[in-house]
Amino acid sequence: MNKNFITSIFTVAGIIALAGCTFESKNNVIQSPEITTIENFESSEIIPTIEKNNLIVNNNQDLDSLASLAHQQVNQYRQSKNLPPLTLNESISEQARIHSQNMAQGKSPFSHEGFEQRIKLIGSTIAYRSAAENVAYNQGYRDPATSAVEGWLKSPGHYKNIIGDYNLTGMGVAQNSRGEYYFTQIFVLENN
Repeated sequence: MNKNFITSIFTVAGIIALAGCTFESKNNVIQSPEITTIENFESSEIIPTIEKNNLIVNNNQDLDSLASLAHQQVNQYRQSKNLPPLTLNESISEQARIHSQNMAQGKSPFSHEGFEQRIKLIGSTIAYRSAAENVAYNQGYRDPATSAVEGWLKSPGHYKNIIGDYNLTGMGVAQNSRGEYYFTQIFVLENN
């Protein structure tokens, strides 16, 4: 059997992993999003609304470009649902980038470990009411940003964060020597 074919099957079957987390400042509690059934939820309804770019990603792809692409795709999806776009915030993106780098370097597990600390750091400059986080990693995809966003949209917990009542976001991407891409998106609702 063709080695590339086998590698592709294993890559598609199991490489993308996802996790979501929310944080409410008034309750001071971290929780994983509940997996709920979304009525009339079909992946065919979701995926076509992400405009596919002709961008082909390789190991030399600029990580900031991947973060920007993922942010654009999340906003495209939100706008397709008549939701306002999320404003990209550099201080939130810095926390997302650091978390992605820590996961890629093995300094922290693929998880939301340290989410409360990231939110406290963000809260020192942005008064907020609530926050959430999506993380993803993948390997072997021609377009890792689109793969991450599509995976989030297929997951009820991540989907809930993407369409949630937030107005600011930060996106961070890192890659390790094994070619794994780690994505972190933090969502924030400012306290107006």
